[in-house]
Amino acid sequence: MNMQRKIQLKFAGVVLLAVVVGLISYPQAVSKITPLYSALNKLKINLGLDLQGGIHLEYKADVSKVEASKRADALQGAQDVIEKRINAFGVGEPLVQTKTPSTGDDYRVIVEIPGVKDIEQAKNQIKETPSLEFQEEGTDPQIQQMFDSTNAQAKQSVDQYPQFKYKATGLTGKNLKSASVVFQSQGLGEPQISLRFDEEGTKLFAELTKKNLSKTIAILLDGNIISAPTVQSEITNGEAVITGKFTLQEAKTLAQNLNTGALPVPLTLVSQQSIEASLGMESLKKSLVAGAIGLGAVIIFMLVFYRFLGLVASLALLIYTGLMITIFKMFGITLSLSGIAGFILSIGMAVDANVLIFERTKEEIRNGRTVINSLDEGFKRAWTSIRDGNISSLLTASILYLMGTGFVKGFAATLFIGVVVSMFTAVVVTRTMLKFIISDWIHERTWMVGVRKKKISE
Repeated sequence: MNMQRKIQLKFAGVVLLAVVVGLISYPQAVSKITPLYSALNKLKINLGLDLQGGIHLEYKADVSKVEASKRADALQGAQDVIEKRINAFGVGEPLVQTKTPSTGDDYRVIVEIPGVKDIEQAKNQIKETPSLEFQEEGTDPQIQQMFDSTNAQAKQSVDQYPQFKYKATGLTGKNLKSASVVFQSQGLGEPQISLRFDEEGTKLFAELTKKNLSKTIAILLDGNIISAPTVQSEITNGEAVITGKFTLQEAKTLAQNLNTGALPVPLTLVSQQSIEASLGMESLKKSLVAGAIGLGAVIIFMLVFYRFLGLVASLALLIYTGLMITIFKMFGITLSLSGIAGFILSIGMAVDANVLIFERTKEEIRNGRTVINSLDEGFKRAWTSIRDGNISSLLTASILYLMGTGFVKGFAATLFIGVVVSMFTAVVVTRTMLKFIISDWIHERTWMVGVRKKKISE
């Protein structure tokens, strides 16, 4: 494959990329093609709490019973559990952060959930702590006297509360690896909860079923027996099933709560707030206008100062914008006002690599090189400056993301993505378009010169 063919294939790839990101960014362009439009229109940009509204909750963590050296870990554990529970809402990028006091024990967990309006549902989802336990037939010593008693009232209490007929085995929800919803008879019948234990739980469950053959094992949820199946054989694969008259939604909720585990410290709600999106949407409109003005100003600047090269760079900048929007949609990145600020800032940074390349190219042309050789040399010589400058930006964005919280993370994330994409568009997209246009022009010109020479010789 000759060089001209390779350049043509690369250019075709750039054109295809531009078409794809253009359609994903602006699906209205194919609104008349209903199937395609419907598929593309499903891809949405997740908006943060400041743009679409939501719920802000603040909890106080009771760490009085936790050793001072382990309080930070306990608070981190609470944050992890809450994040898992909020993810059950299906919202993008909920913000859960902890606040550790410099003195005292006023430990806080702050939760922000964008797009959720039912504050009571959110609170219940966060605070629900299901207790799962497996018990075997028998009685605890403390309750044994109730069975031996001739007191009618004591016997009635035992009959009324069948859990007194079972004793703890040590197998609890802490040994649970995963929980999922299954159905009887291959998708038909009532929903059930399928449980899978960890390594320790698998051993405990195998021992429990081995010594309780033909006996019942009670499954208790929040202290109440919800199922007491009879053991038919030893179960060594670490799997069990909770049966009961569950609705599908109840089964899903139970599985979600069991998967998230229990909160390591008690939480008390001290503040709650529903945030409206009206102010955020107004800010969003202004930010989009500012971004459009900034993009237009950069394109005008490039056209005035670099003319043809500026036109190619402007096309690459449009592809860059489409790529960023496509990434936001495809990867479900939540965009807040600070994230939009990082995106707008990256637009200006996206063209600085082109400026360095074009200035180097102009220097090489002035030194007597051919256009295509000057272009190659311009990219080659400018690359080290582009690389070093962008690496420093990436390091800064990484530090902001790792050490920052909330809005700072949103800004750092979009800035990081913007820098990476800008390097791609400047070094790959712009270069491919220029090499295609220039090489094609040179090829056409060479062919025309050959035709003229042939006519003269004739």
